[in-house]
Amino acid sequence: MTNQNKAYIFGLATVLLWSTVASAFKISLRYLSPAGLLFYASLFSTLVLGAVVVARGRVKEIVSSTSREWRHSLLLGLLNPFLYYLVLFKAYDLLPAQQAQPINYTWALTLALLSVPLLGQRIGLGDITGLLLGYSGVVVISTQGQLLELNFSSPFGVFLALVSTIIWALYWIYNTRDSRSPVVALFMSFACGSIFITIYSLAVGDLHPPPWPGLLGAGYVGAFEMSITFILWLSALRLSENTAKVSTLIFLSPPLSLIFIHFFVGETITAATISGLGLILLGLVVQKQLNSRVKRIKKPG
Repeated sequence: MTNQNKAYIFGLATVLLWSTVASAFKISLRYLSPAGLLFYASLFSTLVLGAVVVARGRVKEIVSSTSREWRHSLLLGLLNPFLYYLVLFKAYDLLPAQQAQPINYTWALTLALLSVPLLGQRIGLGDITGLLLGYSGVVVISTQGQLLELNFSSPFGVFLALVSTIIWALYWIYNTRDSRSPVVALFMSFACGSIFITIYSLAVGDLHPPPWPGLLGAGYVGAFEMSITFILWLSALRLSENTAKVSTLIFLSPPLSLIFIHFFVGETITAATISGLGLILLGLVVQKQLNSRVKRIKKPG
């Protein structure tokens, strides 16, 4: 089997697992509060990442980390897992999964916006077109197609879902300045994030033994949303001849997610959700294609 075929296998496995997590969020929140789900899921994730670090013989990198690297891990841990998943889980608690998942998927558009002031990048025609299409899709999903009335099913839930995209984009922007091994950096940020999560859970009085279905759900989220999928995706990118060959697989995730939401969560997928998701995906594709075309035109020779 060629490395490219292995890359496709790892990439498809990642996409398939990512497609199930929206359903896992919603089911787990039937038994746990957002803070409770965050605590137990991040605990599972930290344990899994720690095991990977040990298996790969990278413990010395953690022990020899500088105070600057630990401070950076504290910042990253504050953003992810603490703030990002706390906000995201609350959004899922307030919204149907079929609304929260596509809205959260606009984080790539938010990343393009934030890269302008934080990374000094320019916003191009592809970014602007993608933003207009993507956020039009958000409005369609949030209002369930009642565009003129602007009757949002849960304004605060939509707000939180959009805020989660900002936090996730900030996390990846600050990640670009990190030269450590990705697995080591992720483990350290989750270990630091666990401090914030534990303090918050104690402060709100939400630290108690969960029912076993909730614990199973948290374990699934911690393993397949926060840790194992990250490792699989890195493996796919590393083995691929060209990252574009596997990165486009990510567009399969939202439609698959809606199928799982329908069968596992029991939600009836509306035409407005499908139309809005179509606009979001079109916006992401247009953003990518137009920006790539501009880069080819500007390339000398």
